[in-house]
Amino acid sequence: MAATVCLPTYNERENVERMVRTLVGLGVRVLVVDDNSPDGTGEIADRLEAELAEVSVLHRPEKHGLGPAYLDGFRKALADGADLVLEMDCDFSHDPEDVRRLIATAEEADLVLGSRYVPGGRVGNWGPVRRFISRGGSLYAQLILGLPIRDLTGGFKCYRRAVLEALPLDEIESKGYAFQIETTYRTLRKGFRVREIPITFVDRVEGGSKMSKSIVVEAVWKVPALRLAALRGKL
Repeated sequence: MAATVCLPTYNERENVERMVRTLVGLGVRVLVVDDNSPDGTGEIADRLEAELAEVSVLHRPEKHGLGPAYLDGFRKALADGADLVLEMDCDFSHDPEDVRRLIATAEEADLVLGSRYVPGGRVGNWGPVRRFISRGGSLYAQLILGLPIRDLTGGFKCYRRAVLEALPLDEIESKGYAFQIETTYRTLRKGFRVREIPITFVDRVEGGSKMSKSIVVEAVWKVPALRLAALRGKL
């Protein structure tokens, strides 16, 4: 099956070329979704697109959040014929070698999650505050939404085409952690098979973190809103 990795970027000039070349070497297509990075990330991506047939670039006019970037990437990947569409970070916090494991697992699941919190999964070099926010956010969503998924805030995912075609992409407005929670929740509500596989997550070495207070606040109110929408039959 044809697989495309959606790679959202904003100021990732230190990482984007190495990540793109690594992914192409694994036999997948790469779609760089750049939010008009002022550091020249988009120009590097354009050069790679001109050189490598497996690479395409989607330029967005400004930074509007991770969720909208992924949604635009999903639409383009589907239009370009992808059978599998993957999400992952550009900063090597997700190991590119695990892409093959996600794709292989998609033979028996509709959405595969690279999970830090199932047996065998782990988080590398985070401090206690970041660990608390991530693990606490997943537990919070798991409890309120009544889901068996252990890692609801992770961003290393592989969707089968049918899932993205079934989701109402135009209705999804979440931007940060909440985007990951919402898309997995909607996938389960549609009756698709979701499976977690263990990964090791390590914090970025190059570039700056995109974490912000607004991302956490969005997840806090969005999770009960999703539950309420489901109870009202609107999800």
